[in-house]
Amino acid sequence: MRSIQGKALGLLLAAAAIVTAGVLGLAFYFSSTSIHELLTENRELNQAIGNLTAEESIGYAVVEDQSRDEVGRLRTTIRFVQTAAGNPDELVAEQRFELPGDVIHFDALIVKFGDEYVKSGEERALYLWRRVYSEQMAPDQGPAIEAAGEAPERYHAISKVLRLEERQLFWEAIWDLANDPARLQDYGITAAFGSVTYTRMQPDKVYEFKISATGQIYPEVSKRR
Repeated sequence: MRSIQGKALGLLLAAAAIVTAGVLGLAFYFSSTSIHELLTENRELNQAIGNLTAEESIGYAVVEDQSRDEVGRLRTTIRFVQTAAGNPDELVAEQRFELPGDVIHFDALIVKFGDEYVKSGEERALYLWRRVYSEQMAPDQGPAIEAAGEAPERYHAISKVLRLEERQLFWEAIWDLANDPARLQDYGITAAFGSVTYTRMQPDKVYEFKISATGQIYPEVSKRR
C-alpha cells in the first residue's frame, strides 16, 4: 500500500514539476514575444527614438568638499547633475557622492540604434550613466548613478509613449545589453561599448560632460564662477 502511495506521490510531484516548467517556459515565451513586438511594431517608440538628436552637453560635476580625515586620507564630495536630452539647461537629476581620493571615474553604457531600427539613415544612441568610483576603490564598489533596469529621467520622451508594463520591459532589455551585448542585434540595437572617463577633480573647477559624435563621453573643464 505504501509503495502505491509513494508512486502516486512521485507522479504528482513529477506532474507539478512539468506544469511549473511549462508556466515558466510560457512566461519566457510571452516576455520574448512582447519585446519583439515592442521593438518591431510600436511606431510611437520608433518615432521617439528617431527624434533623439546628437547631444553634446549631458550634465556636469563640481567638488563640494575635499578634505583629509584624521589619518590624512583625502576624500572628495561631488555634486553630479544630469540634464535633459536635447536641453542642457533643464536639470533632471542631482546627486551627491563622497569618494576616497580625488581621481574620479564616471562609467556609462552606450546603446546605439542602427539604420535597421531608426530607418532614417542616421544612427541614434542612448547614454546611460552606470556608476561613479575613484581610483582608490574597485569599480563594482562605486555607488550607482542610475538604477539598472529603471527608466532614466532624461529620456522621459521615450518612456511616456509606453504603457507601464511596456516601459519596464523596454528599459530592462536596454540595461541587459550591459551583460549581453548581442541580445537585441536582430533589431538593429547594440550596446556598442561602455565608456569610462576619469579626471582629477578640484574644488575650483566645473566638469561639464559632453558626448562626441562617436559616442565617447568626456569632461570639458572650466573655472568655477
